[in-house]
Amino acid sequence: MAFNHLPAGVHDALAPLSVTPVTHSVPMAKNHRSEGSPTDPATRPTPGAVLDRLASGPSRAARITHTEHLPPRAGRHAVWPDRIRPEVIAAVQACGIEHPWAHQALAAEHALDGDSVVIATGTASGKSLAYLMPTLSTLLDGSEAANGRGATALYLAPTKALAADQRRAVRELARPLGTAVRPAVYDGDTPVEEREWVRQYANYVLTNPDMLHRGILPSHPRWSSFLRALKYVIVDECHTYRGVFGSHVAQVLRRLRRLCARYGASPVFLLASATAAEPSVAAGRLTGLPVVEVADDASPRGELVFALWEPPLTELHGERGAPVRRTATAETADLLTDLTLQGVRSVAFVRSRRGAELISVIAQERLAEIDRPLARRVAAYRGGYLPEERRALERALHSGELLGLAATTALELGVDVSGLDAVLIAGYPGTRASLWQQAGRAGRAGQGALAVLVARDDPLDTFLVHHPEALFDQPVESTVLDPDNPYVLAPHLCAAAAELPLTDDDIQLFGPACADLLPQLEAAKLLRRRTRAWHWTRRERAADLTDLRGEGGRPVQVVEAGTGRLLGTVDEAASHTAVHEGAVHLHQGRTYLVRSLDLDDSVALVEQANPPYTTVARDTTAISVLETDVTVPWGDGRLCYGSVEVTNQVVSFLRRRVITGEVLGETKLDLPPRTLRTRAVWWTVTEDQLDEARINPEILGGALHAAEHASIGMLPLFATCDRWDIGGVSIPLHPDTLLPTVFVYDGHPGGAGFAERAFHTARAWLTATREAIASCECDAGCPSCIQSPKCGNGNDPLHKRGAVRLLTVLLKGAPEENPEERPEERPQEKTEAS
Repeated sequence: MAFNHLPAGVHDALAPLSVTPVTHSVPMAKNHRSEGSPTDPATRPTPGAVLDRLASGPSRAARITHTEHLPPRAGRHAVWPDRIRPEVIAAVQACGIEHPWAHQALAAEHALDGDSVVIATGTASGKSLAYLMPTLSTLLDGSEAANGRGATALYLAPTKALAADQRRAVRELARPLGTAVRPAVYDGDTPVEEREWVRQYANYVLTNPDMLHRGILPSHPRWSSFLRALKYVIVDECHTYRGVFGSHVAQVLRRLRRLCARYGASPVFLLASATAAEPSVAAGRLTGLPVVEVADDASPRGELVFALWEPPLTELHGERGAPVRRTATAETADLLTDLTLQGVRSVAFVRSRRGAELISVIAQERLAEIDRPLARRVAAYRGGYLPEERRALERALHSGELLGLAATTALELGVDVSGLDAVLIAGYPGTRASLWQQAGRAGRAGQGALAVLVARDDPLDTFLVHHPEALFDQPVESTVLDPDNPYVLAPHLCAAAAELPLTDDDIQLFGPACADLLPQLEAAKLLRRRTRAWHWTRRERAADLTDLRGEGGRPVQVVEAGTGRLLGTVDEAASHTAVHEGAVHLHQGRTYLVRSLDLDDSVALVEQANPPYTTVARDTTAISVLETDVTVPWGDGRLCYGSVEVTNQVVSFLRRRVITGEVLGETKLDLPPRTLRTRAVWWTVTEDQLDEARINPEILGGALHAAEHASIGMLPLFATCDRWDIGGVSIPLHPDTLLPTVFVYDGHPGGAGFAERAFHTARAWLTATREAIASCECDAGCPSCIQSPKCGNGNDPLHKRGAVRLLTVLLKGAPEENPEERPEERPQEKTEAS
């Protein structure tokens, strides 16, 4: 029997909110507004004082497992390069910025020299100004050209909200320059009547990779004058382009470079990133160009107090009697309530839209019990709101009218909200880069700030709050992407051929995998070779072959049966587990039951209901090895990396009580199996190793299963992934290896680079996995160590002590360093991809 662990939105079980009475230890102030001006640092409490008040309630202090104090840092000024136009410098000075920070001046110098550059410095370090100064100066030069349109620039943001925010910033900065700089947003929300003006007259166009892929590149003849004059391409928040999404964006940028060359342009790429490991390598992988790195942050920083906070155990018991901790959602809502009572302006970051709404509602209800008007000073902020609603929330937070905000990462990516005193982070956000990005939202005016990471009941979160060195003594992760993934590259080759016929000269641009894929696309009658070029053969748009952010397949529409109203959509990849017949589906705080799922028409019919249970899909998974690329001996065991085929089928679902998790019943389902060809890392152990670990056949399956769960939970610490991006299978006797084997695989066709990263860091990764299991205080396993929220087998069987002994024996044979970890012995493509 194989035990599996699926990626991509398998289960959406409701965790218990709380059974612990809420006690507020913060004294009620006579005036709930912050004393003095909201933006006056002199009137703000120190971060340490704020944390002391949070920890002063009953049992509160014991929840803080570690406090890190980051001292303030002075800034280092420089002078702008003399090639920056004096009018642009005057416009910046008019905004109150007399001199640049040293990293801003250095980045601008590289841009003016024609070097592509990535600025990888901390939050609020002025990255925008670093790329805007050379860009605006070049646009001003171009506006004085005697002929032609003049210079142009293209700005790419991962979200529409960030592009809109940047347009306002550019307009304000460039106001003294008159009509020399004409910024405009071009995305799916741009009215049709405005689009022609943008194409013909805007010289600073702000868009996103999706619109570049679907709208601009396929229509490049209409953009010819813009592309011919393109001097700079700005890629903001480039650390978000990772995994499959990042691999898609990398190919979109190569298509852009190809069309620019067709029109005689060779734009310089200016990339802005949160602090990242090897930012120049990641930026080069993304753009396909050599990129200079500017990572020495010269901006000032106030004191940061960073606390790690573990919610207490409740009296509840979950699967197999495991103890259950209070949820991070409920704990964060309490802390946000207390911070609001202190008059401390705060943002609570939470991973899901539903979680943001829930934290906001809980905090409002508890504040209303104390003082009803005070409840209006807390709100939620997430994607899906109208732009004017988001702007109003940002203004209210900045002015001090709003004290608390529960937000998704829609607020993380560069939207300018300054003057915050504290940040709460409800659950580890998946990477250290995101953690510091969110923590950096507080103290943006240079004042001191408090950040609190509230742990979820999860192996990785539990490990981190008890091993602070993994957060504070380690560099941020490398960005993982693989543009050569054939599942990513193939549709972009078709799109490129539809834009301009592909020639042999393009193979170098799109990468070495291109040469093998072109004949396959020709055999599939997608491309046709005529003379020396490949042409797109179909009538439909080639750009529609792929969705940069999607999982592939047509999204399933969720429709209310009684009214025919469209509630939303679910990715096709998640539909079997999320909207199967009988599933409980949540939408905007309302509960629905799925009446039917029509896979042919991609429609799920639902009706509003209020069942006393939630549903969890159960499934079976088989995995076969297609090709083993690398095998490394680990004593008698083996560590391997290669290609696999995963076959999964959802076979039933469980109904569980919302609070206790008690299973009320199981219902069979008849859904078709699905296959996935992807990349995986796997390890095997021998009979002798099992004897050494005292693993008998009765506990072998549980030991392997527990090790698989914990290793998936820990992988985000070593690769820029989320546990929902990866899956796993463990089996006591695998037919391909003929040994007990644990697989961890990328949950995306062709792979996303996460399993490769796991292979190259396997010793550290599995050591941390063993430590996470062994250090957990539970007896037989719990959500903090070996139980998984997305296990298709209901977390059965699991054997905690067996997993510890098994990993101990496996790691005894691990080499000090894998040969594949030495860059000089590894192909360059592998080094960059990892």
